[in-house]
Amino acid sequence: MTTTQCGVSIPFARSLLALVKLPYRKDTKEQKTVIELEARKYIPVPVSEVQLDWFIVPELDPSKKKADRDTVDVLVVAVHNDELAFLQKIVGGSGLAASFYEIEIFSTIRAVVDDMVRPVMVIDVGAASTKTYVVEHGVVAFSHSISAGSQDITRAIAVSDNISIARAEVLKKEEGLAGDSASGSPELVFSRIFSEARRVVTQYETSRNKSITSIVLTGGGAVTKELGAYAKSIFSIDVRVADPFAKTEAPAFMRSILEEIGPEFAVAVGLALRKLDEAS
Repeated sequence: MTTTQCGVSIPFARSLLALVKLPYRKDTKEQKTVIELEARKYIPVPVSEVQLDWFIVPELDPSKKKADRDTVDVLVVAVHNDELAFLQKIVGGSGLAASFYEIEIFSTIRAVVDDMVRPVMVIDVGAASTKTYVVEHGVVAFSHSISAGSQDITRAIAVSDNISIARAEVLKKEEGLAGDSASGSPELVFSRIFSEARRVVTQYETSRNKSITSIVLTGGGAVTKELGAYAKSIFSIDVRVADPFAKTEAPAFMRSILEEIGPEFAVAVGLALRKLDEAS
């Protein structure tokens, strides 16, 4: 690697993200004050200890005039100063220059979500946990964390077959849900993850009176062999495994490899796409 320019993702677990409904004010400065004061209710630490940012979600109903609004939806984001200092130390020590920091969810959305209008659920199977979030009109409308992830799948295979973690990791990618070597252990973990994800789907659709149109699987756990087919048997809506490299150009002979490893690189690709957009 020769570049010194980069963007940095912030782990979802080290940030706060909330979509809240707040009083609407016509005056911009007054609206800013209301948001900053109300945001304190959702942050479990003193505001002085975090970096606070927010985004007013545009009104999507053309029949509602701005003057008639009583409330406004605001996406509130907060990151602890200690986490930013830690990441800045890593960046500086690596001899890099970061032009932006963003929570990993937004990087993933940029890389794997194609339909930014209709509600889409992203199931991000990380190492220690699984993040589920619903994206609608490009905004994170709902998020939920599940305490099971890719590490649990690897450990389940290792224990079931009495093999090393390294060997279990290889089997997860080469055989996954298709082979007999793991004695069904990956399916048990994914059954738990998908069962909770289905509850999130039901909760969202009931509270918003809207249907989620598709599900995208991403993260390190999404490289598990035959996961897409298994997920389609669980959910009654369209499911696909993320292919973030589809938004990039690469030699034809590499395309199958990039498609296979893509879910592990969704955050990195999302960061790169934003950085390239800034440079253009």
